[in-house]
Parts: sequence; C-alpha cells; structure tokens
Amino acid sequence: MNTETIKRASAVYFTLLKEKVIDENSEHFQTFFDPEVRQTVLLLADESGAYIIESPKRIHLVVQPTGSVFATNFTHLKEKHRQVETKKHFHLISMIIMSFLAAIDRNQAARIRTKREGISYYALERNVNDLIMNWENISKAKPTFGEEERIDMKEMITTWKYMEVDTEDYGMKKGNRRTRIGLIASAMRLLETEGLIVILDRDDIPKVIPKAELFERIEYLYHDYDRYEQLKKLMTTEEDEHAENPSN
Repeated sequence: MNTETIKRASAVYFTLLKEKVIDENSEHFQTFFDPEVRQTVLLLADESGAYIIESPKRIHLVVQPTGSVFATNFTHLKEKHRQVETKKHFHLISMIIMSFLAAIDRNQAARIRTKREGISYYALERNVNDLIMNWENISKAKPTFGEEERIDMKEMITTWKYMEVDTEDYGMKKGNRRTRIGLIASAMRLLETEGLIVILDRDDIPKVIPKAELFERIEYLYHDYDRYEQLKKLMTTEEDEHAENPSN
C-alpha cells in the first residue's frame, strides 16, 4: 500500500465521515472503486467500527450499533439532540421512526406513492395511534406482550395516550415536544439530520418525503437485521385503514 493510495483512500473516508453518503456525482465516487483504495477505505471503516454500504449510485458510511468509536450513549444523544428529553421520549421517538419505516417498506407501490406524495405528520400520528391502541388491546389479553421484544409496552402506551395531539398555540408547535405532533417532528428531524428524508410544508401541514438514500439503507442494511424485521412485524395493525392514502 503506497502513500498515494492512503492519501486517496483517506480523502474518500473522511468525506464519508462528513457527508455520510457519497453519490455518483462526487469526485470521490469513482476513486472509491479503485481496488486498492476500496480495500483501504473498508479497512479504515472496519477499524473505526463502521461499515460501507455500496449501491449502484451511492456509497454510505454507517456506524455499527456496538463497538464503534462513533457510538454514543443516551446522555450524548440527549446533548446532541435536545428534543430527546428522557429515555421514555427516546423510546417513543424510536417507535415513531420504526412506524414510518414500516409504512414505506411494504411493497413497491407503497415506495412509489410515498416518494411522490410523502406522508404528513398527521397521517403518521393516526398510524402510530392505531398501533398504540392495538398494542393496548393485545396487552390486556396478554400482559407479557412486549417482553420478548424488550419493549416497555405499558410505559409507551400510557405516555402516548395522555399526550395532546397538538397545541392550539401555533407559535409553540415546532418546539413543543410534549405533544404527539411535536414528538413526530422531533423524530423526523433526526432522519432529516442524517440526510434520509426531506420535510416539506413546515409552516402548514408538514409532510415527509423519503429520499433514495433511505430506501437504500432499508434494502442494503436494515433487512439484514433480525431486530428490524422483528420490530417491523410489531408495527402491523389489525386495521390499516389509513394505508391507502398516507399523504393526508
């Protein structure tokens, strides 16, 4: 491995660290596919606890969930993202994100529709509420529901049920994390920060447009995780009445 290869590989790797994704228009995209450069970048990623996702038009750098120098704990996450106030809020935000992913990761028709029309925050609220109500019904019949999946169903159900949907004071909507819509906005900002979605109509009825990068993460990464598939099954409600038109 010569100095020039290390220099080129470092340029690719540190660009990935900064941007998270390199697309085909980047000068580093073709550089990455030089065999020696690629091997070096993969080595750098592995040594730092990250790995590379290669798709036809993009290269992603993804942090491993454990053993990474970039991994963070809840305290650090809370400092970086102030909307994550407590572990209770973190778990709800995670559930909202998972519900969103499950909504777009059903079939090709769902992907095309959400890429074209998006999903509004209010549609997400309805989906999550249907899910929570379904979980509550299951929990009544099966008190141990959620233990196998290591989810505190009782706390999540109670917290969500007693949250207001929205606030009448429009000026407080964006910053009010104690309403359902406010919590959904916080969850979507996390995805937006990672460059995986676009948020439109923020000042009216916000809606989320998933980017190609998110679908690639789902296809090339999440589908390989048993935990993702396990949680995705939990997201299926008995009555998916809003599935036909998620944009409203």
